[in-house]
Amino acid sequence: MDAKQFKIILEKYPPANRESLIPVLQEIQDAYGYLSESYIVEVGRYLKIPTSKIYGLSTFFDQFRFEAPARFIIRVCNGTSCHVNDSESILAEFEKKYKLKPGQVSRDGMFGLEVTGCMGACGIGPVMEINGEYHTGVKPSMIKDILDALIHPEEELWKAG
Repeated sequence: MDAKQFKIILEKYPPANRESLIPVLQEIQDAYGYLSESYIVEVGRYLKIPTSKIYGLSTFFDQFRFEAPARFIIRVCNGTSCHVNDSESILAEFEKKYKLKPGQVSRDGMFGLEVTGCMGACGIGPVMEINGEYHTGVKPSMIKDILDALIHPEEELWKAG
């Protein structure tokens, strides 16, 4: 945690003010990507709110995360068309080859896997989106190459040139 940046965030809000809790948590998550235990404890001290109350409130809302996000967020569409075009085999490949199930982050923090509803590309599915980049017509055999290109982009440039 960058203590200086954290302090700047907190000081935007009056101390011991319960109404500031959600905006403070949102801003911390925007800055750091998640809410760690230490962030929550410090917010509690600053706003004079018990940590248990902060956890209770923050776990009520789906917007808050309590683990560091992966470097690459992989979203596999499982809408009707993608499902019919075998998006389940893509998910099975992630579980088999990468030991990654939906909702999990790889041990190295590199990849996070999520399943989404329709991404609106029904004619070219199954669709997989990684940090805003879309891959269409994905087959399990393509996953390794797609992930390798993310990890080693310089090698992909060499192949292309």
